Amino acid sequence: MTLSRGVTDAKILLNGIDEGINTVIYTKITGAESPQLVLKSVESIFPDFTTDGQIDEPSLGKASNFEIRRENVSMNNFLTLIHKQSILDTALDVLSMNLIGNTTRFEILRQAAIAGKVAFNLEGQRPLGGTITVELSGDDLASWIEAATWHKGRDTVPRRINDDRTMNQDGDAATWH
Repeated sequence: MTLSRGVTDAKILLNGIDEGINTVIYTKITGAESPQLVLKSVESIFPDFTTDGQIDEPSLGKASNFEIRRENVSMNNFLTLIHKQSILDTALDVLSMNLIGNTTRFEILRQAAIAGKVAFNLEGQRPLGGTITVELSGDDLASWIEAATWHKGRDTVPRRINDDRTMNQDGDAATWH
């Protein structure tokens, strides 16, 4: 069974960790944001994301201003969700949009995450509810991204990173015939 074109119907459950991909997940908590709700949104997408202890809620005169970060968090649930949501081509584009060598970075919306959904944030946007940042690095990351976002439709309409079907930087679909 291969990971790219020609994948059989059997599901390959990638998680990043076992494939040599280093993952870093983080989000910034500021102002009156509830750390417990933010953590719940992160855990909805990345259940392996854990904190080292109690995080205090903000109080009057004591606003939050810190980052929670974990390394080597499994991507399995994230990948399962993008498959269920049928957003694999969008994921291919977003995950590779900032791909430089064997490193990439992308953001997902915390408001969608708390509902167990993946919605991607575009560069330069500041959405209500904040974002979760995901950094990936590893040898041959581009091939891993293509394998992780593969679906049967690519047998008919092949896709690759930075092909002529890649969405534009503003999120609009590229026109192709």
